[in-house]
Amino acid sequence: MSHQISRINIIPLRIKLKKPFRISLGTVYYAENVVVKIETLSGFTGFGECCPFRTINGESLESALIVGKYLEECLTGQYPLDIEGCTNRMDAAIYGNSSIKSAFDIALHDIAAQLAGQPLYTYLGGKANRLLVTDYTVSLGDPSDMVKDAVDIIEKGFPAIKIKVGGTMADDLNRIRLIRKAIRSDIPLRLDANQGWSVETAIGILSELDGMNIQFCEEPIARWDFMNLSKVRKASKVPIMADECCCDHHDLERLIGLDACDYVNIKLGKSGGLYKARKMIKLAENSGMKVQVGGFIESRLGFTASAHLALSSDCVAWCDFDTPMMLENDPITGGIIYGNGGSVVVPESVGLGASLTDL
Repeated sequence: MSHQISRINIIPLRIKLKKPFRISLGTVYYAENVVVKIETLSGFTGFGECCPFRTINGESLESALIVGKYLEECLTGQYPLDIEGCTNRMDAAIYGNSSIKSAFDIALHDIAAQLAGQPLYTYLGGKANRLLVTDYTVSLGDPSDMVKDAVDIIEKGFPAIKIKVGGTMADDLNRIRLIRKAIRSDIPLRLDANQGWSVETAIGILSELDGMNIQFCEEPIARWDFMNLSKVRKASKVPIMADECCCDHHDLERLIGLDACDYVNIKLGKSGGLYKARKMIKLAENSGMKVQVGGFIESRLGFTASAHLALSSDCVAWCDFDTPMMLENDPITGGIIYGNGGSVVVPESVGLGASLTDL
């Protein structure tokens, strides 16, 4: 029987967060995600998930459901093993919309890995040769609340703290210094400004942090101002990680050419899925650049795909997989398992190894 795609379901998934999550771009109360379920004539089923993020990839739950119908039309009847061809068909159907495209891409890879009889990370060329570990994020807010959250994170055994910043120079330096004072000096801190600083503010803050065990700072300035990112990098005492200004392999190639960043944060919802994310991984490998694999507010379904990607290359040095632990409900069967010390165990079953419960 043929492995042609016979049916595609596009399912909205809205889950309340345990508490509001604030970054410089706004406050989030719900994970408003989309799950894609692809079935073949031969009886195989693949799952994928995305978290459309209005202020970063310009998509919403509602727009993803509409665009998903365009993608359903162009992929029904196609062969899921032809991932390059399916990717080209999606890009020809509509420009951009990387988030909803990533959900389709993950589902296609799920089926392809199942047909190969392999866990997805093996299908991607990886090995289960190391334990993945995630940090945990302190939401932007009142400094005393942020310190309390940071202490709680360390007491729970997480090995690193990610701090959301992006305010004024005085406020953010105060936040960072107070958290650093409250946390053991051997616990690394990771900053994420989410484009919240001007070039001058970024240089001013990052030049003050030498000797504070800050591993890196993500996206310190506006994404459109990437031509000035190398200026920030040269003046900074902290390594710079590109995030919002680096969506796919074309963006990364440009940033590498500009010497604009030390590291890059790869997210499937930015790249359009695993196919293009793997192109980014190859560029990073060739340039000797370390990579973080992160995400938005996907459930364990979406982050299971990210975990498989993280095992596909040794250049992936960090994982930022904490947001599923922030959700009130967990509607996923299978998938990654969170353990002590921020450990993340990836399923060994064939394919993605995760699905939406009761579907």
